[in-house]
Amino acid sequence: MSSAVAPKKYKAIIFDWDGTLMNSEARIVDAIQMAARECGLEVLPYDVSKQIIGLSLENAILGLYPTLDQAMVVAMSEAYTQSFLEQSDVEMVPFDGAEVLLLNLKQSGLITAIATGKSRKGLNAVLEETGFGVYFDMTRTPVESASKPDPLMLQQILQEFDLDVCDAVMVGDTSFDMEMAQNIGMDRVALTHGVHQTEVLQAYEPVAVLHSLQELNNWLLAH
Repeated sequence: MSSAVAPKKYKAIIFDWDGTLMNSEARIVDAIQMAARECGLEVLPYDVSKQIIGLSLENAILGLYPTLDQAMVVAMSEAYTQSFLEQSDVEMVPFDGAEVLLLNLKQSGLITAIATGKSRKGLNAVLEETGFGVYFDMTRTPVESASKPDPLMLQQILQEFDLDVCDAVMVGDTSFDMEMAQNIGMDRVALTHGVHQTEVLQAYEPVAVLHSLQELNNWLLAH
């Protein structure tokens, strides 16, 4: 007689996008710097510019340039979007193992979702470009929700699938991801290959700190 297999702990895996599944940090920073030049603003150093990756575009711009008025925020937003989607020639590719991970999760019957700071236009474009859209049951951006670390995106995903907080885990590479999940008591896994340093991520008490999508694949399939 075979022994019963214990059910997996999680029913849903919620991913951040930039810096978690997509190696897009350099492209984002390049677009921010291009937009700043176009708008006549100070071009901030790379390490400063990258710290706001993960926030909604408006919040990210105000994080870097807190004294801008609304008209300039709009101008920067438009310049950034054009730079990111059309002008920057910095390569942007999924991290190694991203598609294998997503395929394995889908074949395991798990719900998969995205909670990102990208705009809806930006996310739709990159999901189409990569072909990864087929792997996700739901996606949320600040356009139809709220910017991290507000947990509204996570709450919307849970509500859509009638899940409890304990049924899902948030996977991300920034303090914004970790804080968003912490704000509603959701388990969180930190990836160190993205934007924020390990010590910053550990402050939010993730259930695991992993260094690659291969490690994440093994950890998730065991949980």
